[in-house]
Amino acid sequence: MGEGTIFPRDRTTIVAVLNVTPDSFSDGGRFVRPDARIDIAGAVATGCARVRDGAHVIDVGGESTRPGARAVPVETEIARTVPVLEALAKHTPAPLSIDTRKAAVADAALTAGARIVNDVSGLRFDPDLADVVARHGATLILGHLRGRPETMQRDIHFDAVLPEVASELAASVETARRAGVPRERLVVDPGLGFGKTLEQNLALLAGLRWLRKQLDLPVLVGPSRKSFLGALTGDPVEAREPATLAACAVAVFLGADAVRVHEAAGAVRVAAVCRALRRAHDEVPAS
Repeated sequence: MGEGTIFPRDRTTIVAVLNVTPDSFSDGGRFVRPDARIDIAGAVATGCARVRDGAHVIDVGGESTRPGARAVPVETEIARTVPVLEALAKHTPAPLSIDTRKAAVADAALTAGARIVNDVSGLRFDPDLADVVARHGATLILGHLRGRPETMQRDIHFDAVLPEVASELAASVETARRAGVPRERLVVDPGLGFGKTLEQNLALLAGLRWLRKQLDLPVLVGPSRKSFLGALTGDPVEAREPATLAACAVAVFLGADAVRVHEAAGAVRVAAVCRALRRAHDEVPAS
């Protein structure tokens, strides 16, 4: 399935996070037992609850990409995610996504029932991932990230963050296209929180309308509970839901086609209001 059904232009697609990791910054360890086994039933129940709350897509991750996180072996990532994807596919018709940078993990996940690959590295970590996506006929979300999560918050430098992110995402799009992924199955993500300062994250969020026009592709934004929101509000990660919804509201008003969140119910309501406001704004006569 391509963008036309999973990321249609006539709605804001709500992508719900479901991490089955021990160390993700917000929900790490929730579904990992003391013996390192995954609580599949708990993960499935939570994923289905997100769908009932209005999520359109469930994004399953088996490797933390928080600042400072180290890569995990392919076998570990597959062992965490594939059983959850297989079980979810039996319990919900919602499209499933695999949050991974690795071709082998993507291949296993797509075979298990995922229809989307969410690559925060924009194919810079493992270019073979694009070939896997093309072969499966899947949708690919291309995130922006310089470097790797281990080091991405060190020595951050952009001369002009918006045009540079747009240019680097365009290069990721071209890599995917050369591998055979059609444009209608591509989505871009400016990578809030991935190797950016507070000011750069704000510039990317405020510049979404321009970015979307430049790339002419659906744009996904993932501000959920991230540290730049904590820097603005002083809230710890577990208290950042109001700030997350505020960032989602701005993103949707400025044209984001999708938002990636930990809690779907509030995002659904934000999207409904802000899409209506955007339509009303577009109809206001120019002065």
